[in-house]
Parts: sequence; C-alpha cells; structure tokens
Amino acid sequence: MSVGIVAARYAKSLIELAKEQNVVEAVYADMKLFLDTAHQNRGLMLALKSPVVRHEKKLAILKAIFFERVNPVSYSIFTIITKKNRESILDAIAEEFITAYDEYRGIQKATVITTTPLTEELRKQFNKIVADATGKTVELEEKVDPSLIGGYLLRVNDRQIDASIKSRLNELKLQFVN
Repeated sequence: MSVGIVAARYAKSLIELAKEQNVVEAVYADMKLFLDTAHQNRGLMLALKSPVVRHEKKLAILKAIFFERVNPVSYSIFTIITKKNRESILDAIAEEFITAYDEYRGIQKATVITTTPLTEELRKQFNKIVADATGKTVELEEKVDPSLIGGYLLRVNDRQIDASIKSRLNELKLQFVN
C-alpha cells in the first residue's frame, strides 16, 4: 500500500480521535510543530526512516523531543506508529492531518505566483476567485517569480490557471516551430 494511502488513514483516525477528545486545535498545532521540527532537523527524519535504528530508540527520540511539548492525543499517535514500525511516514501523516484539518474547517489553500508582490486589491480579487469556485475560506500563499515576465499563475489543489506572459510566449514559440 502506498505511503499516501496509509498516511491518510492514520490522519483520518487521528482527526476523529481529536474530535472525540475535543482537542482538534491542539493536535493541529502539534502536527505543525512536528513538521517544523522535522524540516529544521534533517537528522530527526533520517533517524526515523533508518532501518538500522531500533524502534525503541526511535520512540525514545520522539519522547525526548515531544512528550512534554504536545497533547497526549498527539503523542499517542507517535507511540502507535512506532509500535507498528511506521515511524518513517510520520511526516506524511502530519501533512495528511493538516490537509484533513483544512477540510474539517472549510479552508482552501491556494498559491498565486506573480512577478511583483500583490496589492491589497489584487489579494482580495484572488481570494474572491478561489472562494467563489470552492465555497470555502481561502488561505492564500503568495510567491514572487520575476521569470513569469507578467501575469500570474494560480494553483488550487491540482488545478492551475496560467495567465503568465511567459506561457503565452512559449505557446507562440511552439506555433512558429510548426
């Protein structure tokens, strides 16, 4: 079974447990903390993914780092995952949990890439476009890429609107080649 499917199942179970215990927000913060820690400390994920490091040692590492800092529900998933020998996918589980949390809260993440930083008016327009299309609250990530030359690139889930001058120029280039 693929990592994504397994991680999604664990994340779904975790969000259901968090709902039952009424600690969804705390578990969300804990999963963000875990991901931030994993991204900042490459050694942590290398240890968790290593087949050489024993599972007891991996649990001891997780306990030393997170036991005092996270909700007991969050720590319980670390324990369960380690006992099932799946600690190598903890980062994927945390990412899937954050996705499930966004779905639970009705939040839609979108990325807009432009050549210059967005003005407040443009930000509102992009928020409105995504909100109208999805019916959800929008969390807009903004990126600047001068190589687009002009226009924008808007990504929502697996959909993309490419209204950049760079893509138009590439289309023209292909037409001239043919």
